[in-house]
Amino acid sequence: MGTTITQWIVRVFNRREASLLLVFLVLLATFSLLSSRFLTTGTLTQLLINTAIIVIVAVGEALVLFTRNIDVSVGSMIGVTAVFASSTASDYSSLPLPFIVLAACLVGLILGSVNGVLVARLKVPSIMVTLGTLYVFRGLDSVLTGSNQITSQFLAPGYADIPLWNFAGIPGIFMYAAVIVVITHVFVERTYPGRSLLALGSNPVAAEKLGIASRKLVYGAFAVTGVLCGLAGVMWGGLYGTVDSSVGSGFEIVILAAVVIGGVSTLGGSGSIAGVFMGSAILSVISVGLALLNVSQFWVQALQGAVILAAVVAELVLRGRDRRPMAGLRAPVAAK
Repeated sequence: MGTTITQWIVRVFNRREASLLLVFLVLLATFSLLSSRFLTTGTLTQLLINTAIIVIVAVGEALVLFTRNIDVSVGSMIGVTAVFASSTASDYSSLPLPFIVLAACLVGLILGSVNGVLVARLKVPSIMVTLGTLYVFRGLDSVLTGSNQITSQFLAPGYADIPLWNFAGIPGIFMYAAVIVVITHVFVERTYPGRSLLALGSNPVAAEKLGIASRKLVYGAFAVTGVLCGLAGVMWGGLYGTVDSSVGSGFEIVILAAVVIGGVSTLGGSGSIAGVFMGSAILSVISVGLALLNVSQFWVQALQGAVILAAVVAELVLRGRDRRPMAGLRAPVAAK
């Protein structure tokens, strides 16, 4: 019995998620000692909100990375959908709020599908596609808003309640994020299409030979990311009360940092949704904690960039080490 429990404990703590949880707890303890304002109700609520808005988008980004692709246009998609949802809620305040949410998600689906079609069907490298659409969507955002701002006083009654309603002190947006995490985790870990995403990213050639519908999976990953960006766009207006053409600008860096902290490989084929959740929580703790210590936001951004760079370098080093023993092998010589 004792041996079984010991084996279970070792197996749990060998998982990356357990290591991330330990880092999370250490960060909580550290910032609580450095700032008396950290473990207050207001700060903890802000932590839940920040984690949730990151998680909603990071889950979609993880699905894309699983397939050995990347989407750097997520910030711009959030911007477009935030402007669309807020404008609709302002100009047509009699519309039901669920309709506005669904409409914003549909807009996100269209934007994500543009990326998906270009990458999956036309085989254009995803970094080139999404770098281009980052600016195209941002330009569309600027055209829609111009120099105007949409503030909370012009939004439909109850719009802010979409993310900010709470149950037992837990904000609604965190509950949305938790549901998305659970559903996506089960999809990736327990279903054939979900496991196929990882197989495709691990070895695209082998996946094709096994009959995995790679084009559909890649398209689906980008499309789902667009839908989640649409949901995040709605949340953004409700959370911050002001929407303009700069909404979501640079947010793709935050998302990529959260995903790589969570252990998703930048080269595809590995990672978990649970890890993405923990990575988002860690990044949120760091961001809020440093803000309480009056550390400049520029240093926070620099840290996020450094995390991404370190993750990419570490991944390349580890994969190179795994392949090194194969370098000395020679193809067999045919018998004469």
